[in-house]
Amino acid sequence: MTGDDGGRAGRAQNTALTPVRAYLLRWARAEADRILEEARCQAAATLRQARRDAEEAVGQARTRGEAEIALAAAAERRRGREQARAIVLGARRQAREELCARVLTAVGGLRDEPGYEGLLARLTVLAEQAAGPGATVTADEAGGVVARSGRAVVDCSLPRLAVLAVDALGDQVTELWTP
Repeated sequence: MTGDDGGRAGRAQNTALTPVRAYLLRWARAEADRILEEARCQAAATLRQARRDAEEAVGQARTRGEAEIALAAAAERRRGREQARAIVLGARRQAREELCARVLTAVGGLRDEPGYEGLLARLTVLAEQAAGPGATVTADEAGGVVARSGRAVVDCSLPRLAVLAVDALGDQVTELWTP
């Protein structure tokens, strides 16, 4: 196999999986929209509390005296910003984890949907084509399929595709937490 053949195979695999990715991406965005407001409210409340805590710490530092106040206030503000950032990042991480969990739960429910058999048939064809000649395709217990050939394993299981769809959102996921 030449380097060009490998590139074409990768492009063919990406092209073959495009409808699945697009479907899962639309679905993930719709699910993300549902939890967006909750994540924003949590992040805003956490940030307000962190700012109140930082302001209180700065106020206490001012009572220590003029000589110490410049250094103490700067240190308190820096710590407050760091704490606020840590809290916001923690809230974002928690919301992202919740999004992933909800997406995985919802994807698991696809097996009970009327169109699942059609999706399974499309995934089977896509996985078989991506794995190459002689590939064997097996149903995954969590939904979807996995194709294996002598040269490749193509995981089109529903959990794997769901994670790929959330990952494909990339920086767009952070928009969920931007007030």
